[in-house]
Amino acid sequence: MLSPLAALDLAARLLTREGFALAARNERGDSFYLKRPDCPWHIRLSNHSRTAKQRKRRTDILTSLVVDKPRSAEQVEALVQGALRDFAANRIARDVPKA
Repeated sequence: MLSPLAALDLAARLLTREGFALAARNERGDSFYLKRPDCPWHIRLSNHSRTAKQRKRRTDILTSLVVDKPRSAEQVEALVQGALRDFAANRIARDVPKA
């Protein structure tokens, strides 16, 4: 089992293989923000959920992947695949012009 921070590091590495790059990391090192170079939207990786204030302030985050307890590498891979699906769906929803 990987600690939450080790699992987040693994998730970040897996996302870089999918074309994402680290855009920012908080000072504590428990939240990462990744984005694709051709896209304005971010995936957030963290060991805690966002607060309502954070959601309101950071509208550029389409998907959050939270790892708040130890996980196996296989579980992290499944979480990343889920985050990628959510990211794609949310991107379509945001990029569709409103009529």
